[in-house]
Amino acid sequence: MPSAPQHAPTHRRPAGRTKLPSLAAATVLAAGGLAALAGNAGATDGNLLANAGFESGTLDPWSCSGGTGSIVNSGARSGTYALKGAVGASDTAQCGQTVSVQPDTTYNLSAWVQGRYVYLGATGSGVTDPATWTVGGPDWQQLSTSFTTGPSTTSVTVYLHGWYGQGGYLADDLTLTGPGGGSPSTPPSTGTPTGTPTGGPSTPPPNVPLPVAPYIDMGAWPTPSMPNMAEAGGVKGYTMGFVTGIGCKASWFNAYDPRTDWAKDQIDALRAAGGDVKLSFGGAGGTELAAACGSVDSLFNEYDAVVNAYNLRYVDYDIEGAAIADTASNDRRSAALAKLQQAHPGLKVSLTLPVLPEGLTSEGVAIVKSARDAGVNLDLVDIMAMDYYRSGTDYGDAAVQAAQSLFGQLKALYPAKTDAQLWAMVGVTPMIGENDDHQIYHQAAAQQLVTFAERNHLGLLAFWDATRDANACTGGSLSKCTNIPQQPYEFAKIFSQYTG
Repeated sequence: MPSAPQHAPTHRRPAGRTKLPSLAAATVLAAGGLAALAGNAGATDGNLLANAGFESGTLDPWSCSGGTGSIVNSGARSGTYALKGAVGASDTAQCGQTVSVQPDTTYNLSAWVQGRYVYLGATGSGVTDPATWTVGGPDWQQLSTSFTTGPSTTSVTVYLHGWYGQGGYLADDLTLTGPGGGSPSTPPSTGTPTGTPTGGPSTPPPNVPLPVAPYIDMGAWPTPSMPNMAEAGGVKGYTMGFVTGIGCKASWFNAYDPRTDWAKDQIDALRAAGGDVKLSFGGAGGTELAAACGSVDSLFNEYDAVVNAYNLRYVDYDIEGAAIADTASNDRRSAALAKLQQAHPGLKVSLTLPVLPEGLTSEGVAIVKSARDAGVNLDLVDIMAMDYYRSGTDYGDAAVQAAQSLFGQLKALYPAKTDAQLWAMVGVTPMIGENDDHQIYHQAAAQQLVTFAERNHLGLLAFWDATRDANACTGGSLSKCTNIPQQPYEFAKIFSQYTG
């Protein structure tokens, strides 16, 4: 990206650059839930929580939302029993216990947990929820936090929960230390919600809708600030490019290892604001991982490592240049993506491919067919509606025509899908302003595409790229501006009108 069958400029970054300073991403998310009032009955060894290791073999006095909690006698961190939360698509499996505390007092809270996106927190009148969380993994991890009660606080609710669609969790060996208080005067009924505890990471529920996600060249210098750009342009997220391969090893544009969470602070900030990111593999420069890795398993391992590093809901594969005709690599990618979706249920996969107004090239159609036949559940086919190298072409009309052509091709590939389902698989990514062939995609063309998308409910509108939309032109460089008259982030503001 950008690319067409005829042309594909590359993106370079200077060496020796430093990582961005951490961005604040403070937010709390409503998690729902409830707790059973326990006072301090059964607490031992200075621990205010009763049945904190679940060794009674029962939930009491813990209570869990919607019957999602149970006690299991396998896999405990210590002893015989542990708490299991059955997280679902619409329930975080929140389990809680309310205890008596003293006002104006500091308390320490900890728990051992196992699972993806497990939260620990406490709520109460006059208490700022100290929620903490872990992205998770196969091993037990300890969550620890502290809080100070308010001048009139007499009880707090300690809670645990997972996150929608992220699978179940285990918890064991909880502790709440500090001076105990008297029994609260009005205990709530067990199993009845007593409020809405909040907390956890700056991460929204999985698959936050992103009908608009402009591409952003993370290899630009200096590194773009996605949160600042999102605020200026009114979009909620971006398609981050590009992860390539140094040999069979995932790398941000041959410079940074995704396993180190490079730019994770920016992603956290976007998620804190209610957005998310798509992460794109491939692009015009560097070696595409599917070509660099010689086996399906080794390719899967690299994709899987990146998905885990950023807890991704969306992955994109920008296939262009020589990669589009590499049948062996494309089939290897398809098999790896099928395996990736098995490992990450609900992961949305898109393919970004070159296009002409008449539709995908034959190689592009073959790539979609390869993914389909391998069992990949494709969320989107995104077309690079740019750089046609056809003098006099109206790029606004051409983008709409390309989308209509793609719809027809998808209809042939997926005959069982309805028209609405097929339109939802269509993504369109023009190059804003002056294209590499010096043709112009102007603001009116952007509005034309938004209107077309609203009529047909397309799955995605994007553009190349967000940095150029800043209109910070220096020396006519197309990497910094659109080379046409515009206000800063004018294209983002037009595209952000589209809501799906």
